[in-house]
Amino acid sequence: MPIAQTIPVSHTLLALLLGLTAAAANILGGLFILHREWSRQYLKYFLALGAGFMLAAAILEILPESVTLAGNRAYFLVLVGYFIVHFFEHNLAPHFHFGEETHVEEFVPGHAGISALLGLSIHTFFDGVAIASGFLVSGWLGGVIFLAIALHKIPEGFTVASLMLASGQSRRTALFAAIWLGVATVAGVFLMGLLHSQVSYALPISAGVTLYVAATDLVPEVNREPDTRMALLVFLGVALMLLLGRFFHS
Repeated sequence: MPIAQTIPVSHTLLALLLGLTAAAANILGGLFILHREWSRQYLKYFLALGAGFMLAAAILEILPESVTLAGNRAYFLVLVGYFIVHFFEHNLAPHFHFGEETHVEEFVPGHAGISALLGLSIHTFFDGVAIASGFLVSGWLGGVIFLAIALHKIPEGFTVASLMLASGQSRRTALFAAIWLGVATVAGVFLMGLLHSQVSYALPISAGVTLYVAATDLVPEVNREPDTRMALLVFLGVALMLLLGRFFHS
């Protein structure tokens, strides 16, 4: 693909840097669960804002670019991406919730934390693939995808660490789980660095993954909360995406 062969080196380096930044956000989320003074309500606000921004980014930016690259085949690949995450999350981590709180009296089965880690690893791996694929198309698209992913990275790290603790694992293991999610993200970036010529497949698959995370993972968590501010933050996330497109996307 010409678009992948002519990608500026600066975009490749930026994709790696932002992939590392997203990974660091996973680790930061894991650290929050180990410090009880952190208000978990803020994590829910990140979820709501990220849900709106991510959904808008997937539909308004990633999907159209995918169709430009892959034609009508892109729609099938979007479905593939959607159901890849559905399969792994449904079978490996069927009961986890983003931003789930942990109480010492509410332990989940011992294998649940490991299952959630495996399921979320697939998800975060494709986060890295999505970031790198975006930069293979343009700096604008890569930046938008990074922002969409970064908004839910802290709650993601928090979630996996909380589930590890709730399943009886140590605090050290809980932090390692958050680190592992970050490693999976960076691995996705590196893979696309090696397979950059396959961006016409990777971008629409990433669009499907992004749609799944936004519509199936994040929005239901927002709907679980009665707080009206959560719904408003979803709309704010959409508005933020529209404003960025209006003023910064030439």
